[in-house]
This record gives sequence, structure tokens and C-alpha cells, in this order.
Amino acid sequence: MPRLVWQGVMICAVVLLAISGCAEKEPTAAEAGETLKLHITGLMKRSQALDVKITDPGEKDIPCGEGRAKRTFAVTGQDTEPHSGADGLNGLMIGALSAVAPYKITEDPGNAPIKLASKTAKTALILESTADGQFRIRGETECLPTS
Repeated sequence: MPRLVWQGVMICAVVLLAISGCAEKEPTAAEAGETLKLHITGLMKRSQALDVKITDPGEKDIPCGEGRAKRTFAVTGQDTEPHSGADGLNGLMIGALSAVAPYKITEDPGNAPIKLASKTAKTALILESTADGQFRIRGETECLPTS
């Protein structure tokens, strides 16, 4: 009988270790915000955008309630071809994004902003390029813990 009890305790210990080892820690809003910045600036570099300007530095928590917040970040940049269309620029960014981080298109109604999300990074991007050859991208994190 003691051997069965010992085996039961060992099985429970192994299961608890497996469960605790598999659970991923959710990033904070600040951590995901830094990841968002890296993804967007990396995307601008891969797209070879010129004259990149930060339009939203996203350095502040936006409260979501219950000790949670989100962060934002946005940039613009000019294409090397000033007459590039919005769809072409957004398509270029989608192609370049695959080398930066794993995002999936969540919304693409055509001739409108394209929305993408990364479950692992807990971030979302919105591609809003314009017809005058201007890259435009903004992003936000999910509502995440503040600490």
C-alpha cells in the first residue's frame, strides 16, 4: 500500500510540473508594446521606407480596466517610388512582414485598411498606406496586465 501512495504522489508531482511548465506567462502591456515597436520598425526597414516618422510613440498605458492596459505605436514612411498605390504598398508590407514576425490577416475588405494579428506577440497591426506612395502603419497590443 505505501508503494501505491508513493507512486500516486510522484504522478501528481509530474503532472503539476508539466502543467506549470507549459503555461506561458502573459506579457505586460509595456513588454508587448516594445515588441510592437520592434515589429513595426522592422517592417519599415524591410519595406525600405524613406523618411520614417513616428506619429504615435506609444509610451503610455491606455487603461482597459481591472489592472490591464494596452499600448499603441504608429509610423509613416515614404516609398522609393512616390506614385505607388495604397494596395501595392500594403501588399509590399504584408510580404515583408513574413520576415519580421508571424502575423495573420484578420480583416481585408479591399481598398481599405488591412488588419493583422499575432497571437504570440499579443499585438495587432493596421496597414493604411495611401495612394501618394506613403506607408502608414499603426498597431496596438491586446489588453494586458500593467505589471
